[in-house]
Amino acid sequence: MASGKHFKYIVLGGGVSGGYAAREFAKQGVQPGELAIISKEAVAPYERPALSKAYLFPQSPARLPGFHVCVGSGGERLLPEWYSEKGIELILSTEIVKADLPSKTLTSAAGATFTYEILLIATGSSVIKLSDFGTQGADSNNILYLREIDDADNLYAAIQAKKGGKAVVVGGGYIGLELSAVLKMNDLDVTMVFPEPWCMPRLFTAEIAAIYNDERRVEHVDHSRKSAEQAVKAIKGKEAGSAVEEYDYLPYFYSRSFDLSWQFYGDNVGDAILFGDADPGSAKPKFGSYWVKDGKCVGAFLEGGSPDENAAIAKLARAQLPAASPDELKAAGLQFASKI
Repeated sequence: MASGKHFKYIVLGGGVSGGYAAREFAKQGVQPGELAIISKEAVAPYERPALSKAYLFPQSPARLPGFHVCVGSGGERLLPEWYSEKGIELILSTEIVKADLPSKTLTSAAGATFTYEILLIATGSSVIKLSDFGTQGADSNNILYLREIDDADNLYAAIQAKKGGKAVVVGGGYIGLELSAVLKMNDLDVTMVFPEPWCMPRLFTAEIAAIYNDERRVEHVDHSRKSAEQAVKAIKGKEAGSAVEEYDYLPYFYSRSFDLSWQFYGDNVGDAILFGDADPGSAKPKFGSYWVKDGKCVGAFLEGGSPDENAAIAKLARAQLPAASPDELKAAGLQFASKI
């Protein structure tokens, strides 16, 4: 166990953001021995979204090292040896339980200490467990969670043991939809339970949700990757006394499933106007929605768009141009974005 070690930079967390931060540090010329990544997981940073998708596929499931970062964005796959080659220390299987910010010291569950000059916290979120609420029976072995690769291994084993069985997925957001889809692929009878009136309520309107229901998978990790890179640029820029471009991030969500795909850009606030062919019986449905607030189009969603059409709705959402009346927007449909 590395105890009492000092680093110029420490990235706390070995998930997606931690891996992309490491790549950006390397781009910025970090010197050997200056950077450490501390993670409670036993493996180098990986593309976490794979756990609720390809990792659970019934045929040819994904396994490491196939999805280490940064393959999710089309970059080089950072294998454990990459960190060694760059002089970046990977401190794995190490859970930090105390952070003393005044003394810039981290303490692990095993009592090891690590000091730093600059700390980048990239721990992400944690799973809400029934045991957090003192629920009776919360320790039953048929109640599973999904956050880390060990969780995915447990879930995969349960799927293999219960072929043709039944599964209940609690949650109707991203992970709930992804898991429901992949469980269905494994021939399980799936029931989704969630408190909201429809799935994906933070993005889908009632009309869009009625079209998708629980048949599609959704994923979003774009911001996790880019914000980590931006944080490193800001750290190195401050050290050099140079200006760093403002983080001008356009919110972006996407989904791919079978021959269906959608993209969303901007903010889903204000009034939503649905347009296009949303008939599930259509051979190739193409429909979308605009979100209008204070007379401006602030968000756009499109199912079945071409690359040029998706680029057009992204441009529209970023520009936030004045919108026509709801009836005119509905009639113009995709042409409203394509003419910009």
